Amino acid sequence: MSGRTSAEVRRAFVEYFRRQEHEVVPSSSLVPQNDPTLLFTNAGMVQFKDVFVGKETRPYSRATSAQKVIRISGKHNDLENVGVTARHHTFFEMLGNFSFGDYFKESAIFYAWELLTKVYSLPQERLMVTVFGGADGVAADEEARALWRKIAGLPDSRILGISGIPGDNFWQMGDTGPCGPCTEIHWYNGEVPAGGAVPYETFGEEPTPDGRGWTELWNLVFMQFERSIDASGTATLTPLPKPCVDTGAGLERMASVLQGVTSNYDTDALRALVAKASEMSGKPYRGTQDADDVSMRVIADHARTTAFLIAEGVFPDRAGREYVLRRVIRRAIRHGHRLGIRVPFLHEVALEVVRLAGDAYPELTARRELIANVAQQEEIRFRETIERGLKILEEEIEEVRAAGGHLIRGETAFKLHDTYGFPVDLTQVIAHERGMSVGSDAYERALAEQRARSEGSKLPDEAIEHVWREVAAAVQKRSPSGVQFVGYEREEDEAKVLAIVKDGQLVIRALTGEQAIVVTDRTPFYGQAGGQTGDTGVIERRGVDPMRFEVTDTQRPFAGVIAHLGNVVGGVVAVGDTARLVVDHAMRTATRRNHSATHLLHWALRMVLGDQATQKGSLVGPDRLRFDFAHGKPLTDEEIARIEDLVNAKVLTAAPVLTEVLPIEEARKRGAVAIFEEKYGDVVRMLTMTSDSIELCGGTHARSLGEIGLFKIVSEQGLAAGVRRVEATTGLNALLYARTLETTLRGVARIVKTGASDVADKAERLVQRERQLEREVADLTRQVAVGGAAGAGGIDDMLRRARDVPGGRALSVKVSIGDPAALRELAERLRDRLGESVVLVGAQGKEKAMLVLAVSKGLTNRYKAGDIIKGIADVIGGSGGGRPDMAQAGGTDTDRLDEALESLYARLA
Repeated sequence: MSGRTSAEVRRAFVEYFRRQEHEVVPSSSLVPQNDPTLLFTNAGMVQFKDVFVGKETRPYSRATSAQKVIRISGKHNDLENVGVTARHHTFFEMLGNFSFGDYFKESAIFYAWELLTKVYSLPQERLMVTVFGGADGVAADEEARALWRKIAGLPDSRILGISGIPGDNFWQMGDTGPCGPCTEIHWYNGEVPAGGAVPYETFGEEPTPDGRGWTELWNLVFMQFERSIDASGTATLTPLPKPCVDTGAGLERMASVLQGVTSNYDTDALRALVAKASEMSGKPYRGTQDADDVSMRVIADHARTTAFLIAEGVFPDRAGREYVLRRVIRRAIRHGHRLGIRVPFLHEVALEVVRLAGDAYPELTARRELIANVAQQEEIRFRETIERGLKILEEEIEEVRAAGGHLIRGETAFKLHDTYGFPVDLTQVIAHERGMSVGSDAYERALAEQRARSEGSKLPDEAIEHVWREVAAAVQKRSPSGVQFVGYEREEDEAKVLAIVKDGQLVIRALTGEQAIVVTDRTPFYGQAGGQTGDTGVIERRGVDPMRFEVTDTQRPFAGVIAHLGNVVGGVVAVGDTARLVVDHAMRTATRRNHSATHLLHWALRMVLGDQATQKGSLVGPDRLRFDFAHGKPLTDEEIARIEDLVNAKVLTAAPVLTEVLPIEEARKRGAVAIFEEKYGDVVRMLTMTSDSIELCGGTHARSLGEIGLFKIVSEQGLAAGVRRVEATTGLNALLYARTLETTLRGVARIVKTGASDVADKAERLVQRERQLEREVADLTRQVAVGGAAGAGGIDDMLRRARDVPGGRALSVKVSIGDPAALRELAERLRDRLGESVVLVGAQGKEKAMLVLAVSKGLTNRYKAGDIIKGIADVIGGSGGGRPDMAQAGGTDTDRLDEALESLYARLA
C-alpha cells in the first residue's frame, strides 16, 4: 500500500475519474441550496439531486467530486458514535463519481475495482463485496453479482447478497422517486498471520471500536427504478428510461487504509488535531477507549465541523443549523472541561483545521480570523455558565441516586438547556457516563410548550409541496426554463395566467374579495430572493371585462415558479387570462436604492473593520435595509460615522452601476465577492459599483450611485456570537428619518428650555439633579419607614418580644414597609441592638411577601442566614438566599407570612 497523504488520496480519486471523462465538480456548500428538507449536505449526490430527478440539466453526463459532508441530524446522525469508534464523524469528505443516464453498472464496478486495486494498489484478497439479495418482490441483483465475477474475478463466496427495502443494499431518495440496488465494497482491517488467510467467515461482524475488522469502504448506488404509490398505498417500481449511478467513499476511511492505520483519527487529516487537544490538556493520547482519549477524538472531530460551518457563515445560535453548531461547540467544550482544560481552547484546534485543510478549501484560510473569533466567543459565553449547569446536574444525579432511581427528570434537562445553554444531548452524555438516562418525554413536552409560547399564532403554510409541483409542471409546459423574469428591463409587461392557488388548492378562477396566488408565464415582479423582498403592484385587465388583482407580495415557492400573492379587488381572474402586470414604481425604486446601498455598506464595513466583516445575511425592502455581518464587538460611534462617510462619498461620485452576465469563474477572476448564503449557477450577474466594489447579485439595483441619495445608519446591535446587525435607510426615507430626529430634538429643547445645540448639556445636568433627589428621597423614605415600623412603642417595644435561643437571642417581627432597603436597615438595627442574635423581619405587599434575615457575626458558625431563609421561604411559596450574616427572600403566598415568621424560632431551637 502507498502511504499516501489525504490530499494525495483525494487528488488521485478525482484525477482518475477526470481521465474517464468525468467533469470535476467542486464541493458544494455544507448548507444545501436545492433541498429544504436537509439541514446540511449529507452526501455527495445532494448537489446533483435535481439532475437525478430531471428538474435540472447539466452540460455533462458524468461527474466526480470530493464533497464536504456533515452527518449530525435526521437519519444520518453519527454524533453519539463520534470519538467512541475509529470511523464515525460529524464532518467528513465524501469522494464520489456520478453518471446521469450515461454509464451504468458495468462501468461503475470496473472503475471502482481498477481505482482500488491498480491506482491505490490495495491487495484484492482483503476486499469483499455485497449486492442486493432481493426483497419485497424485487429480484436479487444478479447482474451486479455476475459483473463482479467477470471484472474482479471474485468467487460467489466473496459476493454476499443482502436483502431489505430500504436497506444497506437498496437505496431510495424518499417514499417516492428514484431508487435502486447498491453494491458495497468492504475492506478487512486487521492482522493476517504470515501464511494465513483473510478471515472471510467473520464478514458481517461489527468492527472493534479501534477499527479492526471488516469496514465498508465504498458504496455504489444504481438508480434504475422510479418508485410510486397508488391510492391504496401499494408501491410500484418502474424501470427508469435513463438509469443513473451515485457512489460515495469516505476520504478518511480510504486514507486510513492507504496509510496502514486502523483508526481515521490516526490519519494525517485528524492526528494533528488530536495532538493539539492532547497538548492543551497536558495529557498523553494513547489511542485507547478510555474517557480521556475519547474526549480528545471528540474535540478533533468537532473542531473540523466548527471551522467548516463558520467558514460558510453558520454561526452558533438558538435554532436550526446554528443550534446544531452550538451543540457541537459546547460538546467539544465540555469534553475539554472533563480533560481539565480550564481556558478557551477550541479556537486553537479550529485554527489547526485551517492549517491542515486550507489548501483544499480556501474558504477556511480566507475566514481564518472569523473562525477563531466566533469559536472563542462562543466558548467564553458557555464557560460563564458551565460550572453552574454542571453543579445543578450533579445535584440532580445525587438526588435521583439517593432515591434509588436512574432517570434524570426531563424538566431538569430542559432547565439546563433553556437557562444554562446545555444541549440536551450533552446532558444525555453526562448522564450516560453516570449510568443514568434522561426523561426525554418530559423534556420534549417542556420544549414544545416553550416553542408554542414563542411562536404564538403562526399560521401554517397554505400551499403544500405537491400543489407547487403541479404549478411548476404547468409552467414548464409553457416555458421549460420556468416563469420568465423580465423585471431587470421593465416594470410593466403583458402575460398569461397559468395557475391560481387559493386556500392551498389549485383553482381555475378567483372572485372579487378573495385572496389568491397568481402565477403567470412571465412577470416583471421580483420574487423575494437574495435578501430582497418581493415586489408589490397590480395585475389588471381593462376594457369591457375589467379585473384588478392587487399584488401584496411576490415569492418563489418552488424552482422555476414566481408567485404573486394578493387580493382580487375587482372582477374575476381566471387561468388562461391575458393581463397587464404593473410593478409599484415608487416601492421598487426605494428597494433598488436600498439594495445598492447594501453593497456599498458591505464594502465600507470591510474597509473600516477588516476583511473578516463579511456578509452573514441581509433583508432589503422599500423602507430600510438590514445587513448582518461578522464582527465580534459593537461598532463605536466613530466607526459608524466613518462607514457612513465612506458610503455617502461613493454615492456622491454618481458612478454608474454596471451589471454583467458572465460565467462564474470569470466573475471570480475579476474579484467579484460571493455571499455565504447564495446559490450561484454556472452563469451569474456581476454588479460593479466602482472598481473596489464588485459582487455577485441577482437583485434589482439603482442605475447609478447618485440615485441612492443620502445613506444613514439608524441602528446597530448584536445578533449572535460574532454577528452584528446594522439597519440603515436611503433616499427620501433617510430624509424622513433626519427630519423626525430634528423634530424630536426641537421638542426636547422646548421642554428643557434651551437651544437645540445645548440640549445634551442641559439634559446631563437634569439627570444628575434627578439622581441626587432620588438619593435624598430614598434616605428620607427609609428613615420614615423604619420609624413608622417601630410604632407607638418604637424599636424598644419590638426588642421586648425577643426570645432566648442557643447561643443568643432571636426576634421575628412583621412590619408595614414596602421598601426592601428599609426592611434590611430595620433588620440590621434590631440585630445590633439585641447583641448576639438572629432577627427576621417580614412585610406583606399586594402580591408578594418579603423577608429579611440578619445574623450576628458571632453566631454565623451556628446559624447561617442563607441556609435558614430557604426553608422559611418555602412556607410562603417562594425562594431566597444570601450570605451567612444576611439573607432575603420573597414569596407569593402572602396569607402564610405570619406562619413563616413564627417558624424561625422552631428552626433555631
